[in-house]
Amino acid sequence: MPTVLLIEDEPAIADTVLYALRTEGFAVHHASTGQAGLSWLQGNPCDFLVLDIGLPDILGFDVCRQVRTFSQIPVLFLTARDSEIDQVLGLELGADDYVTKPFSPRAVVARVRAILRRSNSAEEEKTAIGQFLHHDESSMAILCLGQPLNLTAHEYKLLALLMKQPGRTFTRDQILMQAWEDPGSAMDRTIDAHIKTLRAKIRLAAPEHDDPIQTRRGLGYCLVL
Repeated sequence: MPTVLLIEDEPAIADTVLYALRTEGFAVHHASTGQAGLSWLQGNPCDFLVLDIGLPDILGFDVCRQVRTFSQIPVLFLTARDSEIDQVLGLELGADDYVTKPFSPRAVVARVRAILRRSNSAEEEKTAIGQFLHHDESSMAILCLGQPLNLTAHEYKLLALLMKQPGRTFTRDQILMQAWEDPGSAMDRTIDAHIKTLRAKIRLAAPEHDDPIQTRRGLGYCLVL
């Protein structure tokens, strides 16, 4: 039975979401503030976080940011903010999806189930990736089928980022922010050029395998087998 933590301060909304999740077989814990939710999450096993943005003590964005320092559980934002910048910010912080208010509790449950399915698939993908690529963080090296890849610093950081979350599509901006010390000094073409050289080095190490770096046109890149 998956355990869901709901952090929501509006009682009427919390009650309907709690009822919908419990009806569908989830074990649910409820917190009314961000700090209470963080405290509970750090001391209890949990499979999913449903998180309101407009909390009375701290913003849900800040809660998500803190959660990502110690956990990679899926996060679904509940928000009254429907502006694109707020939605993008939530996803950039590591949330998996968002639902804008007003919403149907059944729609929330459906999103939770869909995200959990994707997360389970991602774990399977991560296992497959681990058999093909191995990241030795202590020596800052990545091996392909046991053979060390001769990578530049940016190639190493880029591939290590993709390996952290197999199946997840990283935009070029996300790659620049997380794999470049000075994101402003590079351009989209820089990312594309590094992807090209990475593919060539992986192909050299494993000529019989398909290219694991998938291009999502108009979106970015992801690592799949």
